[in-house]
Amino acid sequence: MKLLLVILLTSMLTENMVLVRFMGICPFLGVSKKYDSAIGMGLAVIFVMVCATICTYPIYTFILLPLGVGYMKTVAFILLIAAFVQLVEMIIKKKIPPLYKSLGVYLPLITTNCAVLGITILNTDEGYNLIQSVINALGGGLGFTLALIIFASVRSRIETSNIPKTFKGVPSTLVAAAIVSVSFMGFTSLLQ
Repeated sequence: MKLLLVILLTSMLTENMVLVRFMGICPFLGVSKKYDSAIGMGLAVIFVMVCATICTYPIYTFILLPLGVGYMKTVAFILLIAAFVQLVEMIIKKKIPPLYKSLGVYLPLITTNCAVLGITILNTDEGYNLIQSVINALGGGLGFTLALIIFASVRSRIETSNIPKTFKGVPSTLVAAAIVSVSFMGFTSLLQ
C-alpha cells in the first residue's frame, strides 16, 4: 500500500508530466486560460491516461513481449490512445457541448499529447504491474490536472495585473509557466 501511495505522489508531484517532465505543454498552455476548460481537459486526460494504461498493459505484456516485438509498443500505444480520445471526444460533444466548444482543437490533440503516451511507456519502462501502472496513470493525470488548475489561476491573475505592454500575452505566460515549474521542483525532496 505504501508503494502505491509513493507511486501516486511521485507521478503527481515530483515527476509531474507537465512541470517536471515537460510533456503535454501544448494543451497546458492552450487550455489553461479558464478554470472550466482546465478542469474539463484535466478530467479528460485522467480518463484517457487510465483507460490507455488498462489497455496497453495487457497488449504489451501478453502480445508484444511474447512475440518479441516490444519495440512496437509506441505504435501500438498511439493507436489505442487515438481510439480512446475519439471516444472521449464523442462523449463530451454529446453530453457536455459547452465544454466541447471551450476545449476546441485541444481535445483531439490529446491523441498527440505526449503526456498520455509518456505515461504508458513509463509504466513499461519502470516494470510496473497492472495496479501500479493504473496508479501511476492516475497520479500522472491528477498531476496534469493540478498543473492546469494552478496555471489557470496564475493566468487569470496575470490578465488582471498591470504589467508592461511588452510582457503581455505570450511572454508573461511563458515566464509564469517557468516559475510554476520551478516551484514544483520543491517537491523533489518530499519523497526522498
